[in-house]
Amino acid sequence: MADVRTVSVANAEKFIAKVLAAGGVPTDDAKQVGQLMVCSDLAGADGHGIFRLPAYMKRIEAGGANLHPQIVVERDRGASALLNGDNALGHLVMAKAVDLAISKAREFGVGWVGSHHGNHSGAASVYVRMIAEAGLVGVYMAVGNANHMAPWGGVDLLLSTNPIAIAVPAKNRPIVLLDMATTVAAYGKVKLAAQRGEQMPQGWMMDRQGKPLTDPQRSSEGSLLPIGDYKGYGLALMVSLLAGSLNGAAAGKQTIDFNAHHDLVTNTGQVVLAIDPSAFGDVDAFLDRVTKVVEDIASSTRLPSVDSIHIPGEGAAATATKRMAEGIPVSDELLRSLNECAARFGVEPLLTQS
Repeated sequence: MADVRTVSVANAEKFIAKVLAAGGVPTDDAKQVGQLMVCSDLAGADGHGIFRLPAYMKRIEAGGANLHPQIVVERDRGASALLNGDNALGHLVMAKAVDLAISKAREFGVGWVGSHHGNHSGAASVYVRMIAEAGLVGVYMAVGNANHMAPWGGVDLLLSTNPIAIAVPAKNRPIVLLDMATTVAAYGKVKLAAQRGEQMPQGWMMDRQGKPLTDPQRSSEGSLLPIGDYKGYGLALMVSLLAGSLNGAAAGKQTIDFNAHHDLVTNTGQVVLAIDPSAFGDVDAFLDRVTKVVEDIASSTRLPSVDSIHIPGEGAAATATKRMAEGIPVSDELLRSLNECAARFGVEPLLTQS
């Protein structure tokens, strides 16, 4: 296992913003993207936070992202809207989508905002957490930025990890938050394993003969496996249709592999849904019901070998608290990659290499 050091949240945000700005991103946008990227790290989604900076900068260098976009509401009908991201950095598109969904939910009870021509925007949990922190229920779906999964029974890579996240506020306890890929493992975890020189567990990927693939350096030779076998495949397909096809975004064969083509427009499709509990009754009573269900589950009878029953969102909340206090872990391999990226843009290193 590689050595790991830590960097404070503030320094991580500043570093990202400096590198982005040096690459031509307007200062305010660079700061916002930096903050949202670090939110992924705070949630423990290490494959979606500062880890992604070198890849984002390759896209910026290649002209694959629009650094001066006009993110506009292309369609607006009551509780729904469609955003044209104008090929902006994905975090900026999703931040606007969240704000608009919350506003619509306050007015109509629900707010459904789809988007097209976005880009990779980090962990799904970041955006549903923003909605839940506003006292609403949040849902997020996206078409992943590269096809890494074959349909059930097939070998052609026609689907991505297609994440879905749901956040529900509770009373006097962490937000109940599920953030998952529709594959057993997100592709970011495969990339992390490759960077760290580690093997993947069996069950993450299979080769074109249907046999287990555990070497992340050979990931291009295989397919990620869906959660729940054919059920995960079906869920990935439906997310692709709702976040991609419905919004006029790329899906299926039209999906661009942003790992291989930094200069091409990905036309990433995403959707956020905000639901105002007050549209369905007393909010305080709703929060009480949520907490009761969750606490009944948490205190239920455990198997002999189980210490505690996990509630979705508790782990991320604990990780965020720990990392806010102690800093974000950065491996030597990641630090080297980040410092090389910074040097290319004339920015001082994040940390001195040990």
